[in-house]
Amino acid sequence: MQICELLPLLAKQGDKYSLLRSVAHGNFGHETAAYLTQTGHEPGGTLVYPTIGAVVGLFKGYDHGYKGLVPPYVVITQPQGRFSECGFLGPIYKPFATGGNPAAKRFEVEGISSQGITDERQVDRRALMHNLDALGKADPSDPSFAAYDSAEEKAYDFVRDAAKIFDLAEEKQDLRTSYGQNTFGQSCLAARRLVERGVPYITINHGGWDTHKRHFEAMRQKLPELDKGLSTLLTDLSDRGLLDSTIIWCCGEFGRTPRIDWAPPWDGGRGHYGNCFSVLVAGGGFQGGHVVGTSDAKGEFPATRPVHVQDLIGSIYELLGIDPDGALPNPRGLDLKVMPSEENGPGKGRLHEIM
Repeated sequence: MQICELLPLLAKQGDKYSLLRSVAHGNFGHETAAYLTQTGHEPGGTLVYPTIGAVVGLFKGYDHGYKGLVPPYVVITQPQGRFSECGFLGPIYKPFATGGNPAAKRFEVEGISSQGITDERQVDRRALMHNLDALGKADPSDPSFAAYDSAEEKAYDFVRDAAKIFDLAEEKQDLRTSYGQNTFGQSCLAARRLVERGVPYITINHGGWDTHKRHFEAMRQKLPELDKGLSTLLTDLSDRGLLDSTIIWCCGEFGRTPRIDWAPPWDGGRGHYGNCFSVLVAGGGFQGGHVVGTSDAKGEFPATRPVHVQDLIGSIYELLGIDPDGALPNPRGLDLKVMPSEENGPGKGRLHEIM
């Protein structure tokens, strides 16, 4: 492996991950490339397919044994917002977006932040609400209120208990420092806490990589943050015996142009590039210490073993125990598969070299 000098900690962890050096989809647009990279389906057509997180929520969520307070698909901190992550599965499969900043003194998670309100005050507020509930008092045995009461109970359990899951102050300061005292590093720590509690799918949306201007200046900030956060996450999960059961994949929706634009106002900028880029995968059945594929001498196109996004996502589904060629339930009753069959027949294109 050849690792950039700005990633010395990840270089030491090379036995834990593998690098896909020949990923290509040929798409250069943020919206369309993000859709393709997160769903495995080509953009266009009349259907909006769900992201891999929503599909995992469907097959590994509440209907399949998951009992956690936190929803089965979590995004730290904000979704990309370029398309509907749940697609045609509907809003019940949307990710729970934490909002807030994990690196702040207090990680204020949207929807469950107490904002200084004690448990006792929460109880008093709820009692006051019930005292004002004249409609419910009129006929408390009315079965039409059962669903409302159940939803209320779950909501209060979530507000009361889920906030503790995101309380990073429970972690030792040395470990928090190892992750990096920045939004990405502390997001990785929050993700590890969610993994410990069995949350099936977690996305960390780490922005700032769209380097049309002054690419190399930006990388001297972004890469050390990535280095500390991701390398510590790999070590932390491994030390806790969780890496073998947790898949990590790290990528953007595309890469950056091999050609650098030094003219003003770009001053060393790099544009969108979907013809050849790299992806890191680790854990959950992926072998570490391997490089899959190569690019040509200029990094413009795959030279050996082209990897399509469908290959990657299909492999992840297989390792998660989800059949990529199986039926994808949908509210319209359409005959759909988890992955497009024309791209991935049984065994075709999977990353068997590292599975």
